[in-house]
Amino acid sequence: MPRRSLLIKVWTRRLVLGLTLFFSLISLLYLLECTPRPDNDPLLLGVPGKQYGKEYYQALLQEQEEHYLTRAASLKRQITQLKQELQEMSEKLKNVQEKKGPSQTLGGAPSSKENLPNDLLEFLHSQIDKAEVSIGARVPSEYAVVPFESFTLNKVYQLEMGLTRHPEEKVVRKDRRDDFAEAIEAGLEVLNNPEEEDANAEINDDDEEDDNRMQKHTYTENDFVEGYYRTERDKGTLYELFYKKEFLDEFQHVTLFRPFGPLMKVKSEVIDISHQIINIIVPLSGRTEAFAQFMQNFREVCIQQDRHVYLTVVYFGQEGLEEVRKILDLTASETNFHNYTLVSLADEFSRGRGLDMGARTWDKGEVLMFFCDVDIYISPEFLNSCRVNTELGKKVFYPVVFSLYNPVIVYASMDGSPTIEQQLVHKKDSGFWRDFGFGMTCQYRSDFLTIGGFDLDVKGWGGEDVHLYRRYLHSDLIVVRTPVSSLFHLWHEKHCADELTPEQYRMCIQSKAMNEASQAHLGMLVFREEIEAHLRKQAYRTDSDIPD
Repeated sequence: MPRRSLLIKVWTRRLVLGLTLFFSLISLLYLLECTPRPDNDPLLLGVPGKQYGKEYYQALLQEQEEHYLTRAASLKRQITQLKQELQEMSEKLKNVQEKKGPSQTLGGAPSSKENLPNDLLEFLHSQIDKAEVSIGARVPSEYAVVPFESFTLNKVYQLEMGLTRHPEEKVVRKDRRDDFAEAIEAGLEVLNNPEEEDANAEINDDDEEDDNRMQKHTYTENDFVEGYYRTERDKGTLYELFYKKEFLDEFQHVTLFRPFGPLMKVKSEVIDISHQIINIIVPLSGRTEAFAQFMQNFREVCIQQDRHVYLTVVYFGQEGLEEVRKILDLTASETNFHNYTLVSLADEFSRGRGLDMGARTWDKGEVLMFFCDVDIYISPEFLNSCRVNTELGKKVFYPVVFSLYNPVIVYASMDGSPTIEQQLVHKKDSGFWRDFGFGMTCQYRSDFLTIGGFDLDVKGWGGEDVHLYRRYLHSDLIVVRTPVSSLFHLWHEKHCADELTPEQYRMCIQSKAMNEASQAHLGMLVFREEIEAHLRKQAYRTDSDIPD
């Protein structure tokens, strides 16, 4: 009995001491996080004796602001998560008290052998067991490996770059930025939570000594060195996080896993496209041969197969106007298609103004519009993709087109260039996903007008599509951005006018370089002389080996 009383007193003292240390630590963290920096802070002043411009302090203030916004967002998420967990625990306790039967499966689906475990925690742990976390998984080849990507507090290092992304980038996407911030914060909670260490340790003098050593160091996000993550689509995302104090010769390694839960039904709907007309708007100036080619594709796909389309051509200038009119009249007489409008403008060509005029010319009520170019080749499947991925007041569709390279370079080894239909293949040497272009888009007319339309101050080539895209991104509409296999951009020679602004001219030259050929084909052109010299040497050696 005296021994039991003594143990109770010892545990009480330890509990009081632990609570005191805990609240002291919380107070210290509060002071460190919330106390504003003094004006003479070395981080703000920089290196003594070195002159700094206004841009340096603006960048520093922006960095500090992003830091505190990320911290605030992380705290809000934790509060929301704790409220949700408290509510779930209350409901679970209430169910136990009322002695109800086992809960139904998610979505109210009938029970079967394939149903998920009733205990959600058990299911989440089973996801961890399935993933490649603690033991390696056998894969058939190197192509089946799911690689990691690495990140720091401010940068992400990625393998899949496309044509516009870089090997090293700032974390721009908000969902990814929040994801990394939450993972880093969760790792800090693991490291700075002494109760978690006590729960897994045996109570003896040696362990108490180790715990006291661990409690001396509190880790912050500044101690985060780097992290690795990868996502297995059917299981979840694995995070490997590393922290280090500058004065310690050891790293703290935290492994986290965000398991994917079961699929849940969000909605199910029927989309009737049987009578949905698409107004295809094409701005044009000159290039009558390309327009004749476009109308041939329009006739075969839009008129003969789909039949629920309207064509609006906005033409700038007088040169070539009559030829365009004749092509439209000929198409109308041969196909009995009269659902088109030709708008003539005397102004200098502006793609944004042409599309804006084409949208405002329509006077038949609401309509789905497709902003198009004369170099676009439309497949029958795309028109339905445009219809099902656009929703009035809710969604706009921004397809990523497949842009074809110069056929003279791609098919240089052939006797002649293949037909356009034969060029429509998705291969690395034949073209690329034009992920830097935002000119092709489907949206409803009222959404376009509500958003403010194009920036009509943009003249000439490029820039107007990006402005419109950003306006949609800043609105409440959902922007559907995805590669579309049924939409092609045909190669054409590009001229960058001297009248363009420096920014527009740079964009034009970059686009011209990317459109010409693949890296492999461009390399063959660069090393053409070296290749020809090699072939001549080989031919000379062959001739020398032939006996007289």
